[in-house]
Amino acid sequence: MSDTILSNRTFEQLQVGDSASLVRIVGRDDIDLFAAVSGDVNPAHLDATFAATDPFGHIVAHGMWTGALISAVLGTKMPGPGTIYLGQNLTFLKPVAPGDTITATVTVKEKGPGKQIVLLETICTNQRGDRVVTGTATVMAPRHTVQWARTKLPSVSLHRHDRYEDFVKEARSRPTLRAAIVHPCSPEAILGAVEVREEGLLEPLLIGPEAKIRAAAEAAQVSLDGIAIEAVEHSHAAAACAAELAAAGKVSVLVKGSLHTDELLGPVVAPGSGLRTERRISHIYAMDVPAYPKPLFITDAAINIQPTLEHKRDICQNAVDLLRLLGVEEPLVAVLAAVETVSPKMPATLDAAALTVMAARGQINGAKVDGPLDFDDAVSLDAARTKGIVSPVAGRADILLVPDLEAGNMLAKQLIYFADAIAGGLVLGARVPIVLTSRADPLTARIASAAMAKLVAALRPAKGLPAP
Repeated sequence: MSDTILSNRTFEQLQVGDSASLVRIVGRDDIDLFAAVSGDVNPAHLDATFAATDPFGHIVAHGMWTGALISAVLGTKMPGPGTIYLGQNLTFLKPVAPGDTITATVTVKEKGPGKQIVLLETICTNQRGDRVVTGTATVMAPRHTVQWARTKLPSVSLHRHDRYEDFVKEARSRPTLRAAIVHPCSPEAILGAVEVREEGLLEPLLIGPEAKIRAAAEAAQVSLDGIAIEAVEHSHAAAACAAELAAAGKVSVLVKGSLHTDELLGPVVAPGSGLRTERRISHIYAMDVPAYPKPLFITDAAINIQPTLEHKRDICQNAVDLLRLLGVEEPLVAVLAAVETVSPKMPATLDAAALTVMAARGQINGAKVDGPLDFDDAVSLDAARTKGIVSPVAGRADILLVPDLEAGNMLAKQLIYFADAIAGGLVLGARVPIVLTSRADPLTARIASAAMAKLVAALRPAKGLPAP
């Protein structure tokens, strides 16, 4: 019988001793999916550090994952479609670990005198032949023969968001730095400040109208006990105060609250602010894209609308310096365009080619830069090979340098909404890092942004990377 057709054995056809089996390999995805569906997030099944303290010393599969294999045999093989599962007892004899091959076997033990009742011995063994589960199932076997097309299941993939773990862990291990939360007059801004404090990343100083800050905290249902407030009259004054404190070294990080980005950055880039550098400021997204094996950084998607070649050089160097601080010794920068060949009709390709040469001549330091590269060439080795592209960057990019803000913003938002990406964001190029948060950002993104800012502020001098 074809694997696409399910067939059963009726009560009359079943004989004592008849058996059927199903073989499955338990993978980490199986365990995580079972936890997601069942809600059983016992760390013994999911957290290797916790599981190491258990008697088994490693992650084990949920017992009922193995039990579900028995149900699958009963429902699809023997007795098969039309079977009604009435009862089951199970004894768990040995742990099932990721990578184990489990064979679930059911064998007819006894047929009842009526009502189509059948008792079946149920045994699950691993690849070594050890019994891991035993028990007895009671079913009502089907009365009529059934042949039914197997239902085509939807494809399922797991989206794991773990690309930030290393640098968040590094940031947590370092002393807390003081951060100015500029005009935190919304519940979301207050919650963000409390969250990064609780995570041990930043010590917030709330700058803004005190009455509005306290009203926002009340709306967010959080306490401001132990959190300092610098009272000023309005958002313009909050931004100016934060810039002054940063220039004086009294805060190490600026964090956007409930004010416009231009309003926050105005005092930072103003002549004589003490925060300007020779480098142009730029924004960078740190993307946790489940389908990509490492963090992916997109720049600039928020500040420089139509950057010149000189601006792009600064944008590139800002991003490279950040990644070096995060532990990437020689970042791979893909300069994006719509095509991978240079064309005078497409200025983005000319800029990309120029940036590649500039990196080769030392005008961009600490990275391998290549372009123009199409998006698929930058992130897919298969795409690059198919097109015959030989490049040290293609298919493995750490940084995507986009042609302009519109392209970068659309690319980042597409990854967020269509690819389940999470995006942390920073403004670079000033003498202090600046966190740009959004009301729509999940906690993971806010934590990642704060962690990056902390590492920039703490590690730049230690790694010989002075303020640009």
